[in-house]
Formats: sequence, structure tokens, C-alpha cells
Amino acid sequence: MIRSKFPQVIIFDLDGTLIDSVPDLQGALNELLAGEGLGYLSQKEVKMMIGDGIPNLVRRGFLAAGVNLANGELDEAILEFSSIYSGRLTKLTTTFPGTKEMLKSLKKQGCSLAICTNKPYFAANQVLIKLNLAHFFKILIGGDSLSGVKKPNPLPILEILKGLRCPKQGAIMIGDSKNDIEAAKNAGIKSIAVSFGYSPSPVNELGAGATISNFEELIPSIEKMTKINISQD
Repeated sequence: MIRSKFPQVIIFDLDGTLIDSVPDLQGALNELLAGEGLGYLSQKEVKMMIGDGIPNLVRRGFLAAGVNLANGELDEAILEFSSIYSGRLTKLTTTFPGTKEMLKSLKKQGCSLAICTNKPYFAANQVLIKLNLAHFFKILIGGDSLSGVKKPNPLPILEILKGLRCPKQGAIMIGDSKNDIEAAKNAGIKSIAVSFGYSPSPVNELGAGATISNFEELIPSIEKMTKINISQD
């Protein structure tokens, strides 16, 4: 007999997976660049820069505008960006369609939910609170939660599993980027990629166990991935 053993823990990426944050990240980045007399970046350009944390987003933004910042200049620009962005965290940011309904369904399945993001902890937590998502999650680990250790390093995922007392075989990572899928692989857990996020490369090439195009497909995909054979004597 074959049945599904539903995961104990499901770990989500944030930007590009649960929320569409491009409009606010673009707005903050363009305000920063404008203050330096630099040009405007489109949403398409900014979308390709997301996923490796704010320092890399800022660095890539300046490079796209034709400026290669020295380390000290980059540190100052990161602080300025963070200040600008903190004032508009959810001005235009929204959840992707079906996000809340999907999270409710997973909770009904008895899953513990967690967030593993390269976004700084404070910003990620504020976004979750403002979008009324925080109550769904037991653990949030941001890009600065573990002294700068972040995806694709497996440590953030392993810390979540440790905190929720979950074995590797009882967890799945859901994300939109190479960092998410590689972090899951490095941690020894299964993964599912979403096709509506910010990955610059085709999601079916990321190496995830499955790919979904909307959240209605998530639970069926999880059930398919976790089918096990039960011997009958």
C-alpha cells in the first residue's frame, strides 16, 4: 500500500516565494540612486538582483548604474538603503495569490511552518507582521540571524530543524531561487521550486524535487513527493 507521510516542517523563502516585494525594493533602490545623481532601474532589472540579501542588492544596483563602490562607500550605501526601505516595507508589497489560504491549509495538516530568508531579520519580521502572516510561522531566520551565514549555506535550515526538533527527512524547503534549492540540498532535505518568483534561470533547472506554478499545486506536490510504501503482511 502507498500513502503520503506529510512533512513535519515546511520551510519557506520569503521574497519571490510568499511575497512580491519588487515594487518596494525597486522604489527604495531608485531613491538611493537618485540621491547620488544616478539613473532609474526598472522592476525587471531589480527583480534579477534579488535573493542574496540587501548588501548584494545595493552593490548590484550601483553596478547597473555604472558605479563600482569601494567597501566603505558600499557600507554607507547599505545603511542608507536600509533606512529608506524601512519606511516603505509594505507600501506596494503584496502576497502572491493563494498564499494565506495555502498557509492555513498547511497548518490544518499539522505542519510547523518556518521562514528562511536572506532578507535581514528585522525587515522580514516587519513585513510578516504588516501583511498579517507572522502568526503562521514558528521560526524566522534572516540573512543576519547567524552572523551573516545565509543560504545557500545549510546552517539556517539546520538551525530551524534543530529548533523544531525535526529530522531531515521530515522537512521540505519551498523557494524560488538557486540559493533556496542549493541550501535545501546542502542540508539534506527535499525542496519544491515556485515558478512565479525571481529566479533569473529556468526554475526547472534548479534541481528541486518538484516545481509548482501556483499555491493550489503545493499540497498535491508535497503528497506526491512524500509517498511511501507500506508493506502489508
